[in-house]
Amino acid sequence: MNQLQLLKTFSTIVADTSDIDSICKYKPEDATTNPSLILQAVKSSKNQKFVDQAITYAKKKGGLYKDKIINASDKILVDLGIEILKYIPGYISSEVDARLSFSKEECILKAKKLIDLYEEQGISRNRVLIKLAATWECIKASEELKKDNILCNLTLLFSFAQARACAESNVFLISPFVGRIYDWYVSQNLLSKSSTEKDPGVLSVCKIYDYYKKYNYKTIIMGASFRNIQQILHLSGCDRLTISPVLLKELESNTSIFKRQLNLPDVFSIPTVVLSEEEFRWEHNQDPMAVQKLSEGIRVFGKDQLSLEKIFEKKI
Repeated sequence: MNQLQLLKTFSTIVADTSDIDSICKYKPEDATTNPSLILQAVKSSKNQKFVDQAITYAKKKGGLYKDKIINASDKILVDLGIEILKYIPGYISSEVDARLSFSKEECILKAKKLIDLYEEQGISRNRVLIKLAATWECIKASEELKKDNILCNLTLLFSFAQARACAESNVFLISPFVGRIYDWYVSQNLLSKSSTEKDPGVLSVCKIYDYYKKYNYKTIIMGASFRNIQQILHLSGCDRLTISPVLLKELESNTSIFKRQLNLPDVFSIPTVVLSEEEFRWEHNQDPMAVQKLSEGIRVFGKDQLSLEKIFEKKI
């Protein structure tokens, strides 16, 4: 048994890619995409048919020029998601435009639009996770969307305050970013690149896992953004792990045995305090890494969304 096969006995494996060949090879349960991965897919010649479909849809839909650009971008996001769903049994995560991350109302509208696009093509909303940045506005949007059976994946999660607010809002799934936390500590010379012990990204997920399980929260924890397989193996037993094809390949080629690291507690408690918006913002603000990485992540995803729209601007 290789490490990937063994890992699958401890955690649900999710492919962090839009590449169909990789999904077929590693047979994950779910798949996640983000604006960067969608942009990469659009630039590939093998996905030209999806670009053409999006342009045809946008032109037929009509409206102002900017509306056509947005409609084409939404359409290709959904069509690539539908293609991926042909090869996995579980969920596809599709991300809302990061530029909407500070508007609860706009996120709700966009999420419903994406779900409508999926359902118009025969895909149940029960197979789609709407990805939102873990801002206060998006967490509350997710809470509202769940009432309409629209499930969300709260991404760009770096602080414990974000994790608490998500659990207390009954968010379906969170994606704490292990690798990006690690990157920040290395960039600040607070951690050596060769260090495998006390990895702050790994410790962050361990803390969230222990807290969620202690208080019996149902929100799924999906470790994300890994830099090496050691980070992944240290989180074996986490509910889900979303892994890039490069690291899936490395796990598959390694046969070293490892033990499950995260385990359920023996005793469960009942939480008595819920974070208010003011408390959330203050607690999150106390973590400079989380503040910086959340802002940076939203900016980068927003930039990639803009690059995607520019591709359609030249074609419509």
